[in-house]
Amino acid sequence: MKSITIKGSERESVGKVATKALRNAGAVPCVLYGGDQPVHFSAEEKAFKSLVYTPNAHTVVIELANGKSFNAILQDIQVHPVSDRILHMDFFQLFDDKEITMEVPVKVVGTSKGVLAGGVLRLNTRKLKVKALPKNLPDFIEADITPLMMGNKLYVTKLVSDNYKLIHQDNTVVAQVRISRAAMKAAQEAAKAAKGAPAKGKKK
Repeated sequence: MKSITIKGSERESVGKVATKALRNAGAVPCVLYGGDQPVHFSAEEKAFKSLVYTPNAHTVVIELANGKSFNAILQDIQVHPVSDRILHMDFFQLFDDKEITMEVPVKVVGTSKGVLAGGVLRLNTRKLKVKALPKNLPDFIEADITPLMMGNKLYVTKLVSDNYKLIHQDNTVVAQVRISRAAMKAAQEAAKAAKGAPAKGKKK
């Protein structure tokens, strides 16, 4: 999985006054969990744009001014309801020998036979939860829709991998091809025409 580097500074004070001062200065207060002790740090808000405002999944390298460095993933984010400014972020530390669970985007590949026949593709699940060692976390999960005919569904069981586990029930639908209104109308008209046609061997 691709990684984004965030450069920040460890926070000495974590009170409300200090937190407000950080935000007024254009920084975001953050906490890193998962280690022996939580690490409180801050970084400029613009440093998080490529991490937050993207549909892609990334791991994070947190580099602090005191020389400390941590591998992590974004765990939670608080955004102002009006201005959309980032108010606070929580991260979870990664360790090479410990599995981690995170959401990964689904990437549709192929051309559905059902879509070519007039059906409509619906992506039911845009992200899936995977559990894996950090080195095995995928950038995305590939969903091949080529075999799907009209009315067919692609279940999560078709996307299994030896490198990671999918944390979903077996009946989770990832994508499906629905019969479009136009295709349904054409089928109904064809059925009516066939019903009204004279039987073979019989004269009108």
